[in-house]
Amino acid sequence: MKIAVVADPLASFKIHKDSTYAMMQAAAARGHALWALEPGDLAWRDGRVMGRAFPVTLLPHPQPLSRGERGAWFEAGGHEWLELREFDAVLMRKDPPFDQEYLYATYLLELAEAQGARVFNRPRALRDFNEKFAISRFPQFTVPTLVTRRGELIRAFLAEQGDIVVKPLNAMGGAAVFRLRPGDANIGVTIETLTALGTTTIMAQRFIPEIKAGDKRILLIDGEPVPYALARIPAPGETRGNLAAGGTGEARPLTERDRAIARALGPALKAEGLFLVGLDVIGDWLTEVNVTSPTCFREIMDQTGFDVAGRFVEALERKVESEK
Repeated sequence: MKIAVVADPLASFKIHKDSTYAMMQAAAARGHALWALEPGDLAWRDGRVMGRAFPVTLLPHPQPLSRGERGAWFEAGGHEWLELREFDAVLMRKDPPFDQEYLYATYLLELAEAQGARVFNRPRALRDFNEKFAISRFPQFTVPTLVTRRGELIRAFLAEQGDIVVKPLNAMGGAAVFRLRPGDANIGVTIETLTALGTTTIMAQRFIPEIKAGDKRILLIDGEPVPYALARIPAPGETRGNLAAGGTGEARPLTERDRAIARALGPALKAEGLFLVGLDVIGDWLTEVNVTSPTCFREIMDQTGFDVAGRFVEALERKVESEK
């Protein structure tokens, strides 16, 4: 296959943990041709959606780069303007935030899809499934949750629940996630800051004390769960398990509750065109449905030996073949 990867600049990747890099490694190992471009390289011209892409050759690395290090891991060919439908698959792997430019990229990718491109995840689904708010489609698996920009509703929800988490709807990595309890001195300023004085909608959820045991990331590939989750355990003094917030990742087999959630959500998400999804589960409860650039491939692979990236590429091969 000829695969185009739409992502952040490749030079910014931390390949010791980057899931997109793991995908590219697995694809290259199976003989597929890799190309890369950024969302800013997309364009609509003369009725065609084009991408200014360049071919990528992965360099051999006997050992991954050390934690936090960046370095040369690929060779890039010359840029070419190509129609996206010339690729067998286009992987949209741009990290959040889901801002206006991300939105415009989904418009271009959806038009490319209408012209014959195969885009994963489907652009319309990327727009329809806000990673925080998408849990509203599956209320049987969620704790009490409020979505609003009205401060008085958030205060009433806090008084009712006694312990809540508030967070923006468009961030990632645990950014701007706050825990609030009655009597906290900064309730007002927290609500004012997150809602931008009542002009920005946010989410509030009942605090789930099982976060101490980890915020589990369950990966779904074409509707089927990977048999291991990555439990992201908060650092001492933290209530966020996100690895970007200092959490520690521990791979664990899926529990029966994890499998029940995956079985219920997998077919529905697949039907929407969501080929790769990362479900976040704390204790027994679904907290997020991540669709933009789900991660944790590398951590699960390194700790269990289960080839998540290989399974992803194999599923992609089957999907592309079935759609030809």
